[in-house]
Amino acid sequence: MKNKVRFFQSVNFKIALTFILILLIAIQIIGAYFIRELERTTVDAFKRDMEARASTLVVTLGSELSRMDNEDGLDWDSMNASLNRILTSTNSSEILEMRVVDEQGIIRATTNINDRGSVGEKNDYRDYDTNRSEVLYDESSGQRVFNIVQSIQSPTGDTVLGTLYLRSNLESKYNEVSTTAVIFVTASLIAAVISIIVALLVSRSITQPIGEMREQAIRIAKGDYSRKVAIHGKDELGQLAETFNQLGERIEETQEAMESERNRLDSVLSHMTDGVVATDRRGKVITINEMAMSLLNVTNEEAIGQSILTLLEIDEEYTLRKLLENPEDMLLERPSNDLTGTNLILRIDFSMIRRESGFISGLVAVMHDVTEQEKNEQERREFVSNVSHELRTPLTSMRSYIEALSEGAWKDPEIAPNFLKVTLDETDRMIRMINDLLSLSRMDSGNSQLQLEYINFNEMVNFVLDRFDMMVTNESKKYLIRREFTKRELWVEVDTDKMIQVIDNIMNNAIKYSPDGGIITVKLMETHNNIVLSINDQGLGIPKKDLTKIFDRFYRVDKARARQQGGTGLGLAISREVIKAHGGAIWAESRENRGSTFYIMLPYEPYEEDWWV
Repeated sequence: MKNKVRFFQSVNFKIALTFILILLIAIQIIGAYFIRELERTTVDAFKRDMEARASTLVVTLGSELSRMDNEDGLDWDSMNASLNRILTSTNSSEILEMRVVDEQGIIRATTNINDRGSVGEKNDYRDYDTNRSEVLYDESSGQRVFNIVQSIQSPTGDTVLGTLYLRSNLESKYNEVSTTAVIFVTASLIAAVISIIVALLVSRSITQPIGEMREQAIRIAKGDYSRKVAIHGKDELGQLAETFNQLGERIEETQEAMESERNRLDSVLSHMTDGVVATDRRGKVITINEMAMSLLNVTNEEAIGQSILTLLEIDEEYTLRKLLENPEDMLLERPSNDLTGTNLILRIDFSMIRRESGFISGLVAVMHDVTEQEKNEQERREFVSNVSHELRTPLTSMRSYIEALSEGAWKDPEIAPNFLKVTLDETDRMIRMINDLLSLSRMDSGNSQLQLEYINFNEMVNFVLDRFDMMVTNESKKYLIRREFTKRELWVEVDTDKMIQVIDNIMNNAIKYSPDGGIITVKLMETHNNIVLSINDQGLGIPKKDLTKIFDRFYRVDKARARQQGGTGLGLAISREVIKAHGGAIWAESRENRGSTFYIMLPYEPYEEDWWV
């Protein structure tokens, strides 16, 4: 949000105020010095002028008084009139009064009209007989006057004939100086007003480009690089504006490069098959990709800002310091977010983010889903264990019987045939197990090639079931096979031998685990793109927890019973691999004590007669 700067807080006002203060201070200093010098010069000039006049007038008056003293018969009135004419001719507006007093102290002439009656009387002014010049205040007017008292001497200078008293108006000179000061102050005020206007204009010319650059800086901060700062001249501000525009271009280029790099990084993180979580130096999550959110079953809003220890649920075992000091990988088990109910096993590799200075600014955790690898490793270990166990059992049994025979049991005509029969059965069982293992090994390595051919799937299933119908008379257990087939002939491309092997495995299991007199229902149906073969028995059923594992190698729901009935534990595993190789699927549905149903689904395209044309 843009904050409006008040005028009295703006640079514009500060620059103008600075100019004005400098101007006023300069005017005050110059004015004070000028007025003082003007006053001193004016007063001194006035005093010198009055003193010069007085000196000139004293010479004239001295000549006149000397003449009068030398002429006999001249009356006093004529002498006073003559002296008065001399004073009147010398008088001016600046002189307030001039008075001539003879050596006896008698007033002989005066320019003061109001004091003409004092002529011929004794002088009433004090200190009139001492030569001096001084500034006094007039008691009647209160104004400053300049008094000059000079002796009137004879032309020869050896006789004092009288005294000249001259009083001038010094206040007028001070008034002239005051008038000049008023004019100076008025001119200063006018100059100050003009200077304010000029200063505001000058400061505006300075601050306007600064304001434009400020606006541009705000736009750049918001990511708008479309406008440029106007360049108003070739001065420093113009160069600054040009540099500012170049800076904006560089920032825009850098921002675009950073945005491109960020988009590239986001794209890499988004499409990575591994989860990535990055934290700051306090261990708070700042970045998490989609794979990490999927693996940890969290949203971006939930993860950002949360401690990585809390996110990974390892805060009870680890501290951030421990992770930073020993950033080793770890295995973490997390509940899966799908419906299988299995847990995910994550391998997490930690790496520190270091700056060039060595300062640790964060932590990166890379998560790999190793559930399948761990599962395969567990299956491998279980497979080795199961194979060892499955082979050890018949070998142990065979060893026991062979030892008994070698110790003399072969001589017993009743025991020896039974021992040999058991040994042969166990040998056949091991051969079947090894053959099954070889078949699975070839399928796993991709060396088992399907011998595909178009067959009538209905007839193939009937062929297998007919064999089991013929076997029912030779079995101690009685069972009934019920067929529910579609009337449409289903022609599919399969490996006949392997498909018969699959159906044989499922049928054998159905017969083994069905009660005596049970019914085995075989259904064959078609959908739009698939055919489905289901085999249902009335046996004990399979517990729900074992349904997802019955196709694993050597897995048995009832191990004791299955081994007793001669199973290797590999039949369903082989069946799943065969169906998978055909592009189909196999699964089972079961309820305990309610029997089981195995489904085989194969891809199917309806038969068209023109195929054979």
